[in-house]
Amino acid sequence: MDRIRRSIAGQVHALIGSGSGAIDSERAAGDHGLFGPSSVTWRVHSDFMTMMIGGLSALLLQMLHPRVLAGVWDHSNFREDPLGRLRRTAQFVSGTTYGSTPHASALIERINAIHDCVRGHLPDGTPYSARDPELVTWVHVTSATSFLRAYVRYRDPFLSFADRDRYLQEMSEIARRLGAIAVPVSLNQCELYYENMRPQMRFDLRTREVARALLSPRPSRLAPRLFRTVSSKAAIDLLPGWAARMHHLALQGPERLLVRSGAQGAQVLLRWALQGGTARRAIEKSTAS
Repeated sequence: MDRIRRSIAGQVHALIGSGSGAIDSERAAGDHGLFGPSSVTWRVHSDFMTMMIGGLSALLLQMLHPRVLAGVWDHSNFREDPLGRLRRTAQFVSGTTYGSTPHASALIERINAIHDCVRGHLPDGTPYSARDPELVTWVHVTSATSFLRAYVRYRDPFLSFADRDRYLQEMSEIARRLGAIAVPVSLNQCELYYENMRPQMRFDLRTREVARALLSPRPSRLAPRLFRTVSSKAAIDLLPGWAARMHHLALQGPERLLVRSGAQGAQVLLRWALQGGTARRAIEKSTAS
């Protein structure tokens, strides 16, 4: 059984580019990073499957914003590496969640430096910049709410509304360090934020191409391909209804039930297979210190 577990873990790590040991889990005494073991963020970010589903769903939401889409289109190699942005997001989230305070701060500074170079114009001439506070806020809100929705759906449906708001409040610290403004810090504020942002959303041929590259499973081995299919379908199902309709990807009743059952099964399997991950090591170190 241990061989099977290691095989599954190895295939998942190879698929998403994790397990490289890039996360600095060494901390000075008393340094629990930006959040710490008592935070809701440590809880929400500890489940691999829900973070994978939430991350994919967040990317689908983000690309509906024309200026965010332009940054991806003009400054990334999504055709050759469709999961590249997801991998980088996963490494950033893991590092800022469980890493030391200096490590988390360095990651944030690095992202800000990268964003300084991401600028250009839409096809109609409208300028865009990844350092635009409005775009930073959009990327943050779509990420945080998607991670939270996935965690509640597949890991802890009884997470209190107070803890859900606390998670959004905790995560707003990173958003502000990245340059976001007027960051929503509660479920109600996020709902109002989405309502205000919806008129700016667009779907076109470029959106369709980026979404197709992101959602199409490419692994040659059967197990990773099935995992990608399940997580992609679950990510679509996690989208707000208006966003799924814009993508022309809304799932029907029977398919939705099948997708959720498959994702639940995959989550149980991966929790068994991915023992001793970043979250567990961070918890063990915090307990030891």
